[in-house]
Amino acid sequence: MALLTTAAWPVMAQQFPKQEAGTVVLDPITIQGLSFGSGLDLQSRSNAGSRLGLSSFETPASVQVIGAETIRQRGQRDVNQAIVQNGTGISFHGAPGNGGTSLSMRGFAGHASVTRLYDGTRLYPASGTITFPFDTWNVERIEVLNGPASVLYGEGAVGGAINIVPKKPLTDSTRNEVRTTIGTDGQLGLAFGSAGPINEALAYSFDVNGTRSDGWLDGNDTSGRSLSAALRWQATEDLALTLSHDYGYNRPGAYFGTPLVDGKLDERVRRRNYNIDDDLVRFRDGYTQLRAEWTPVAHVTVRSNSYYLTSDRDWRNVESYSYRPETGDVLRNSYIAIKHDIEQLGNRTDVTFETAPGGMENTTTIGFDVNRIKFKNTNNSPYAGESVVDFLHPQRGSFGPHVMATTADTTTDQFALFVDNRLKINEQWSIVGGLRHDNLRISRVAPEFTRSFDSLNWRLGAVYTPTPDVAFYAQVSRAHEPIGNILSLAQSQSDLKLTQARQHEIGVKFSFLGGRGDATLAAYRIVKNDLLARDPDDPSVTRQIGQQSSKGVEAAVGFDVGSRLRIDVNGALISPRYDDYVQSGGDFSGNRPSNAPRRVANIWGSWAFAEGWTARAGAHYVGETFTSDANTTSRPSYTVLNAGLEWRPRENMSLDLNVYNLTDRVYATSGGATQWLLAPPRSASLDFRVTF
Repeated sequence: MALLTTAAWPVMAQQFPKQEAGTVVLDPITIQGLSFGSGLDLQSRSNAGSRLGLSSFETPASVQVIGAETIRQRGQRDVNQAIVQNGTGISFHGAPGNGGTSLSMRGFAGHASVTRLYDGTRLYPASGTITFPFDTWNVERIEVLNGPASVLYGEGAVGGAINIVPKKPLTDSTRNEVRTTIGTDGQLGLAFGSAGPINEALAYSFDVNGTRSDGWLDGNDTSGRSLSAALRWQATEDLALTLSHDYGYNRPGAYFGTPLVDGKLDERVRRRNYNIDDDLVRFRDGYTQLRAEWTPVAHVTVRSNSYYLTSDRDWRNVESYSYRPETGDVLRNSYIAIKHDIEQLGNRTDVTFETAPGGMENTTTIGFDVNRIKFKNTNNSPYAGESVVDFLHPQRGSFGPHVMATTADTTTDQFALFVDNRLKINEQWSIVGGLRHDNLRISRVAPEFTRSFDSLNWRLGAVYTPTPDVAFYAQVSRAHEPIGNILSLAQSQSDLKLTQARQHEIGVKFSFLGGRGDATLAAYRIVKNDLLARDPDDPSVTRQIGQQSSKGVEAAVGFDVGSRLRIDVNGALISPRYDDYVQSGGDFSGNRPSNAPRRVANIWGSWAFAEGWTARAGAHYVGETFTSDANTTSRPSYTVLNAGLEWRPRENMSLDLNVYNLTDRVYATSGGATQWLLAPPRSASLDFRVTF
């Protein structure tokens, strides 16, 4: 079972030993025919924390890689589920309105603070929304960088960055697999995957998946389809080209919450749906890219990636519900119909070269990143309309006639230059640094205006390795983050500057028990300045004078207990606060930001109790979370338990039973003072998987 911590590296099944060039794949630990993954491997290389292909030991940052085999073994179908239940210090606060993808890391929440990428390409949030990818079948690994990542990906990412990497072509082996799924609430699924060489020059990968469900609450069926295909051509000995296309169609359900009664949940309405009968949440996403990797001479590698992304999103729902104690019914409002159209065209090119000044190993990557994003938002603003339904048995009704109009039409041009460097002074000491300059230019139609933003982001760190099994590190970094949303920037925000953030971090990574155990520990402090706040001398004036900070400790450990049992644990203690933050509602200085829990933890155990049989169980804990900056309302802490049982009658065949929310815990992952979005109740699924 692969470890979920700050250096858990990608794993694939044993029959898939080699991937596309430049991809690291680890051999899993096998005990009497059972695959457990490779756990922490602090020495394997990845691009999670830099563009230099460093190992976790060599990187002065908290990085982790969640492999496909870990995700499969833990029954994690949803990308967000895989991130929060395996990653260190990450909590989920998504809702259908933001694509169900909003996360919190190191005390900073939302898409502006936690950047999402797909195969190394940044996904820009439009009106606070990102919708792709959603299914883990096509995923090879998930790379996570905790802490500011602007030096790698541009403005934003003060809390961290998450890169979802799809499966790649295989050049020296083949992969064929089929999975069928049945489960509670009408769950059905069918998935197929294949990869391998076509001839000496061509290799391919092809993965497709379809799912459906009746949903766990009234009238909330879901469905999804995803496809990932790639063709790799070794044009010459030094040049490889890969053309790929990824597609997702997702109807994740249109549940926007359950109304609270006097700030509390009435469990009688746990499965009630207060949305309309003709509700709609539908996302279509596409991603086409052409990658080139060229090695003109020894110690020099040129990589170039041209890409085209599209996203077509539709919502039509009643999203707000308030219980009225005087009448015992529910007032519904926020009749919202929205359509998003997004196109993103870009290129990222870099060159890496290795030198040896004064006999010291030196690796440098220099490159540029350029893209253009077109975004159009059409909706029925000002979202008028209201209705009243029964609390216990709502008659849902329909949306009714409405008029749509374009409220945002923007073109965003982004250009960046970046450089990363590692100088290995000797066997114990190395210095790793990075610098990136970004320019963003936003042009908006109606109201017409143009605004440019510039940012200079950097990171400088040192790594000390006194022995081959221990690495101490320290780093300082600077990042920038926008106020509001770049793609849908409002005219009222056009004169604002980017906020600035600085982080100091120290940590240690080490192996023990002769390599059967690994651990990481990190401590950090992040300060973000230039938040919008009221002028203390003139409360009628709002200026960029506010400050928010967070400090904390993150730890992870994984180890084998004998030959049949493995334990993996991670957790974070976080202290986020507004240092200086005055709003029209009051002075919130000293308060904790919303959607920023103080404690987050995971634990997983795997026990090979008999030949061909493996039992697994895990727990995910999130502390109490405030739902307002005034800290007057909150969502309770929760612990959700998941369990699984795997039977392998043959080496290439497995039957997996997964039970989610084993104790049927009632808990909320997002929502405010009047309604909560509840997590699903207990459910189960049975997978039959064959490889050939």
